[in-house]
Amino acid sequence: MHRYRSHTCGELRSSDVGTDVRLSGWLHNRRDLGGILFIDLRDHYGITQLVARPGTPAYEALDKVTKESTVRVDGKVVSRGTDNVNPDLPTGEIEVEVGEVELLGAAAPLPFTINTEDGVNEERRLEYRFLDLRRERMHRNIMLRSSVIASIRSKMVALGFNEMATPILSATSPEGARDFVVPSRLNPGKFYALPQAPQQFKQLLMISGFDRYFQIAPCFRDEDARADRSPGEFYQLDVEMSFVEQEDVFQPIEKLMTELFTEFGGGQEVTSPFPRIPFRESMLKYGSDKPDLRAKLELTDITDVFEGSEFKAFAGKHVRALAVPDVSAQPRKFFDQLGDFAVTLGAKGLAWVRVTEDGSLTGPIAKFLTEENVAELTKRLSLAAGHAVFFGAGEFDEVSKIMGAVRVEAAKRAGHFEEGVFRFCWIVDFPMYEKDEETGKIDFSHNPFSMPQGGLEALETQDPLDILGWQYDIVCNGVELSSGAIRNHEPDIMLKAFEIAGYDRETVEEQFAGMLRAFRFGAPPHGGIAPGVDRIVMLLAEEPNIRETISFPLNGNAQDLMMGAPTELDETRLRELHLSVRKPQPK
Repeated sequence: MHRYRSHTCGELRSSDVGTDVRLSGWLHNRRDLGGILFIDLRDHYGITQLVARPGTPAYEALDKVTKESTVRVDGKVVSRGTDNVNPDLPTGEIEVEVGEVELLGAAAPLPFTINTEDGVNEERRLEYRFLDLRRERMHRNIMLRSSVIASIRSKMVALGFNEMATPILSATSPEGARDFVVPSRLNPGKFYALPQAPQQFKQLLMISGFDRYFQIAPCFRDEDARADRSPGEFYQLDVEMSFVEQEDVFQPIEKLMTELFTEFGGGQEVTSPFPRIPFRESMLKYGSDKPDLRAKLELTDITDVFEGSEFKAFAGKHVRALAVPDVSAQPRKFFDQLGDFAVTLGAKGLAWVRVTEDGSLTGPIAKFLTEENVAELTKRLSLAAGHAVFFGAGEFDEVSKIMGAVRVEAAKRAGHFEEGVFRFCWIVDFPMYEKDEETGKIDFSHNPFSMPQGGLEALETQDPLDILGWQYDIVCNGVELSSGAIRNHEPDIMLKAFEIAGYDRETVEEQFAGMLRAFRFGAPPHGGIAPGVDRIVMLLAEEPNIRETISFPLNGNAQDLMMGAPTELDETRLRELHLSVRKPQPK
């Protein structure tokens, strides 16, 4: 028999009754019922119940072993009997009557329980992450991640893509976030940068003649944590394709996402095909460029309705309305709670009216609306008895943010929100440029390396703020999974695009010398995308925080509490790297 096990803890069934077996695993739980010990033994594959009877060496040994110790047991498989079957366990029809026990690794007192999902401080969980990963939910999430990545690889190969590796040590890149830098021992005073994304390398692969590339790529960005963003390191499915237009990129990615979320989504419906929503339309209708389409409500721009109005709350401001049907049975509390919700987002309050049976409006601001206002709102919003209308007024971006969140919250509270579905969409037609309201400077709004729609002619003849880029995002249930673009592969167009944003030719030639040199040797039209693996798994696992899908994440302050990183270097190492440390002065 094998030194440690003949079977795993998830393998034994009623057909194994009478068999002598050897199992190894962690002591998950222990119960003393009438003098008989019942032990749950856990390994990667599952749980098997052990039985140790009083007066036996096995009883004496298992009675003393602390929870989460690793043990090896020898015993015989017996039936639990019909009345004692545990239907929640695959091994629930049997148990193992233990004859011999070997303690393989004793466990110290635990900082938190493993066999329950009791609330534990996150800092403590990350400090003892190796224990946290033993818990059922975390173990399941990490195995889901493994399965998702394996499936992605298989599906990408089937779609005709080739997996390739790109460098980790490279030059700094203008991805928008801060780089993590690595000092060079052999080149004093110079630094490598960890890649924020393999962007330039995957484009260079296309220029080198490789047609369809993908990689499960580690990316490094020195940016603050969010619920859907891990600080420091993350993984993405990096994709690039040659001789393609926008729809050519959409097709394989849409097929991949549909199959992936169908395979791992637990039976939840997946929308297909994914709607294409222009950026400006998305901002107006949903208040966001990552709309949650499970909310079956839309915003309406009614700024023109109140042009010249004497109602000071709306006059001269951008005004958005949200019509919510079927709220006649909702109490005043419904309206007050939505108002409180808007205040948490920075609003001063939330104006609203309700449509009565005779079609008139009632509510806090009804008296300020003229007959013409009421008639136009009724027509524009298709109002009927039982509707409520919520209003937001202010600057465009502020109103979009607040009313976009109110849209989703109102849909959930009023029963206009779909559960158990994955609603995907593509956001397209992003503006190429934006104006800084304070300085008036024109700058890139999204991705400076995207091909402008209309090419060089558009750059030379159109108002920069009217130019759209071949840029796109893929969004699922209000979570942005990825940005992508058809790349600007023509040097003249690239130089002109940067010129509009205030970069002179010499600066561009210096900062992007490698890419421009490559473009001048016959670059194919190409485009790509890079969906975030961590966010995909977060959605599939139905977790609210991305750290729950990563084996060893950093905390919100970009610290590894388990390994003690980041650490200081001693003087010997600093001298070897030609570095000196200048710490900030205490305030």
